[in-house]
Amino acid sequence: MSNIHQEIQKRILVLDGAMGTMLQQYNFTEEDFRGERFKEYPTPLKGNNDLLSITQPEAVKEVHRKYFAAGADIVETNTFSGTTIAMADYQMEDLVYELNYESAKLAKEAADEFTQKEPHKPRFVAGSIGPTNRTASMSPDVNDPGYRAVTFDELRIAYKQQVEALLDGGSDILLVETVFDTLNAKAALFAIEEVKSERKIDVPVMVSGTITDASGRTLSGQTAEAFLISVSHIPLLSVGFNCALGANLLQPHLEAIASKTDFAISAHPNAGLPNAFGEYDETPEEMAAQIEEYLKKNLINIIGGCCGTTPDHITAIAEVAARYSPRTVINDQLSIAEK
Repeated sequence: MSNIHQEIQKRILVLDGAMGTMLQQYNFTEEDFRGERFKEYPTPLKGNNDLLSITQPEAVKEVHRKYFAAGADIVETNTFSGTTIAMADYQMEDLVYELNYESAKLAKEAADEFTQKEPHKPRFVAGSIGPTNRTASMSPDVNDPGYRAVTFDELRIAYKQQVEALLDGGSDILLVETVFDTLNAKAALFAIEEVKSERKIDVPVMVSGTITDASGRTLSGQTAEAFLISVSHIPLLSVGFNCALGANLLQPHLEAIASKTDFAISAHPNAGLPNAFGEYDETPEEMAAQIEEYLKKNLINIIGGCCGTTPDHITAIAEVAARYSPRTVINDQLSIAEK
């Protein structure tokens, strides 16, 4: 059992920044994505970042190392699209176990390197469980509102396969993130509970939703507080929000839940809002200054970055987080640390 429960009581933990933003800097070609193994694969593979854990493993591990060196306590595995549902776009459903296992293994190797160098600051791996590209709550067809492109059970089965591989590869935590449809998240949480029960293990679980726009709601229509209530039946390490918004726009939604739960609170906002070219311009200093407002209000236990963030952003965030105490958490899950 990892001692994440103990560490989260000692200090504000720092999550990594964007994996995709960092991998884009390598300018990988279609051939790079394919490598030797997938040279003759029948579908285009460029853009399948999860595949790089197999075809460009050193690059993925180097990104993890850069984030740990920048001050991250936790890195996320390169598995945001690591389900059979999402991998169907590339006809790579059969690779899902291997993709998740190898991604977790790479992150764990990097974590162990840094833990050995700095035993006073243990590093952790969060198995990243993305939302999939289908939604269980809404119809993709405006002419058929009752239609669903995926069922709860299909999601549960897909998530369960991902969870098993992430744990086998060495993940310390499971992070159900970028939740735009709470029903999808419930399928993931159901799958996690199944695996925990079958394996007779307990693994810390983080859940992070996405407020999609100025309406202050998730894509499936929930307010921040409603989202919190919807996932509070599961014993979680943390609940929070990531993506879609910059740090300043995310703050009111963190305030809405911080006073209403005994779970730890997490946030990993974007580096501001994207510009006309889809790029993120917010500097590390600007982002850290906005995040300091969270810390002054004692809102946060885990802080990191999402789209557009780099190791420089994480360094700035880690420096400001080190000056503040974590939000007080009274959580049954934390008592696990004492057992």
